[in-house]
Amino acid sequence: MKHSGGKIIVDRTLTQEEFDRFAQLSGDNNPIHVDPGFSAATRFGRTVAHGMLLNTILRGLLDQLVPGGRQLSQNLKFPAPTFADELMRFTVAIQDDDGELVTAMMSSVRLMDGLITCNGLTTIRRGGS
Repeated sequence: MKHSGGKIIVDRTLTQEEFDRFAQLSGDNNPIHVDPGFSAATRFGRTVAHGMLLNTILRGLLDQLVPGGRQLSQNLKFPAPTFADELMRFTVAIQDDDGELVTAMMSSVRLMDGLITCNGLTTIRRGGS
């Protein structure tokens, strides 16, 4: 993990086991996430991560930058799939901080080909108030 001031970068490889565990916890058992046989016949060719799994990882990183902050809004897009067993780079960077409200950019990128798989902005209120 790289952490400098208002930015955290983590390289991480998600596994099918993590997709399965997230499905079990969330109740989102869509076969595109948990069934390799089904997923092989889709346009993706294999299982893809839940978008909210990516969001959860990014939100956890943001909490390291703004401990105890309360998320007020977020806008996320998922322009490309995130696959199991591929190295991903998760980045959270503060864009604006007025002492009370923090706006941060969040993204995940497949390192193999550089495609952004999740990106967006979020606004956090410091101190959770």
